[in-house]
Amino acid sequence: MKWKEALNEMNPYKPGRSIEEVKDLYSLKEVVKLASNENPYGCASSVMEFLTSSSMPFQIYPDGHATNLRSELSEKHGVDEGSILFGNGSDEIISIISRALLDNQTHTIMPAPTFPQYAHNAKIEGADFTEIPLSDGGHDLDAFLSAINERTSVIWICNPNNPTGNLIPSDELKRFLSKVPENILVVLDEAYFEYVTDPNNIDSIRLVDDYPNILVLRTFSKAYGLASFRLGYAVGSPTVVTELNKVRNPFNNNSLALAMASVALKDDEFIEECRRKNEIQRGRYKDFASENKIHIFDSQTNFVLMEVPCDADEATEFLLQKGYIVRSGNALGTPNYVRITIGTEEQNTGVFHALDLLLKEKGR
Repeated sequence: MKWKEALNEMNPYKPGRSIEEVKDLYSLKEVVKLASNENPYGCASSVMEFLTSSSMPFQIYPDGHATNLRSELSEKHGVDEGSILFGNGSDEIISIISRALLDNQTHTIMPAPTFPQYAHNAKIEGADFTEIPLSDGGHDLDAFLSAINERTSVIWICNPNNPTGNLIPSDELKRFLSKVPENILVVLDEAYFEYVTDPNNIDSIRLVDDYPNILVLRTFSKAYGLASFRLGYAVGSPTVVTELNKVRNPFNNNSLALAMASVALKDDEFIEECRRKNEIQRGRYKDFASENKIHIFDSQTNFVLMEVPCDADEATEFLLQKGYIVRSGNALGTPNYVRITIGTEEQNTGVFHALDLLLKEKGR
């Protein structure tokens, strides 16, 4: 087989352990998964009602234009329908962007550590890439600007950033965008936008008219609680979206996902309630870290990146044995930290108890 040479140095994605696997491994009756930043409150009740009452002609292809959802998102965000691109989750949109703009003659820039799919896709396309180390968990935008060269095609900004959760102040972001050459696409990946509570944060979609070289990514996988249906979207200038649509596969979103997203989009009350509960629980993690004198990054998401008193894999294994699946920082580029999805009040109380045991056992 004549595989791309880049694949020689790459490994397939390795998912974490499932709930059932952990139950069997440690003989546990209850296991809480807090490793993938899913919504612990599920999805809106209106979505569940729709799922149990609707019927679809399974023999018919999905609406390749996503007509209804496109219209509803257009109205919600106040943008032209031609400004919206749909993907099988944000992951596919990242792949579409990379396929359309990156090759072995181009260069791309991203923070480190961050969402790994940016670098993953750059490697597949053979593009040269520069990783800009985070500064105290946040983007060093001046360093991004300094890294731009004549071959730079795409800049990736994860905001808030995964895995640290830090948010770029809006004035800093606008100042950065004003300095980026217009022929470079700036991708603002905002998977956790709905969880942001900073009153000074602005909706980046409002910036598209002023900066037509940006593309804002959003998803139904996080706050909307529809991760298993894989539906993300991007908003940008119609010119950019038209070019990206040339790469997008037809019928890339299934009919049920499109219909359920349409129902979920209407339930603003559910999203507001999830945001409120998440903010309260996020504060509990900050208090726990402060009380125990351990470092925690300033998150504006539904997860926290918290210091542990030992190797991150060791801490993750300890918490697994207590029935809590979290993400080891060793796999994220943040040794001695674990990333924990913010659960319900009851789930988080259990996590704090397990962390107390971990701190005591490791002499802290």
